[in-house]
Amino acid sequence: MGLLDILTGRHQVKGPAPDRLFAITTAYVTLQSEHQIEPAGSAAIVFQALATSEFEATLRDMEEVVKATGGDSGTSVSTEDDTYGYRWMVLRDPDGAPSVEDLAVGINAVSSSIETAGHGERLLCAVFAFSDAQKNRIYFIYNYKRGYWYPFVPDPANSKQRLTERELQIKAQISSDLPIEPELERWFPLWGIPI
Repeated sequence: MGLLDILTGRHQVKGPAPDRLFAITTAYVTLQSEHQIEPAGSAAIVFQALATSEFEATLRDMEEVVKATGGDSGTSVSTEDDTYGYRWMVLRDPDGAPSVEDLAVGINAVSSSIETAGHGERLLCAVFAFSDAQKNRIYFIYNYKRGYWYPFVPDPANSKQRLTERELQIKAQISSDLPIEPELERWFPLWGIPI
């Protein structure tokens, strides 16, 4: 605790380690080889957009960078706003061709750009889509504020239910490869994921 902390009665919160996002680039190998959970070839970053020209210019620039760097792998970039006021920047390929590594690099480029522009507090999460052997969606969500991952498995039979037991099973299977959020109450569901 420093002098400024004592005078203001606050202390600066240390942000999460940025390299934790890239843990998915090695964890997916275990998911594929040992648990038959396959990457779906899409990922998204979710943030609260600002209605300023500077913020929109930052996003346009980042979208161009991601398109340019993803050109070799065929990664496309699109954005959409949800009903909760969050913007989704989605990276995907129609053929499912981009590797998890390419998607992580693209997602990191967007988050780094937003943080460099001074808007890191607007980042909500990154989401990577996977499918199991029955073609059910499994999402791995990276919480930027906490620096942890957690699985989210929506129930294919009920659009507003989650398969908690399956999420806990995945946690047990992958926790040695991926920094998993230890507090289960912070495993927030994201309904209507566009990937």
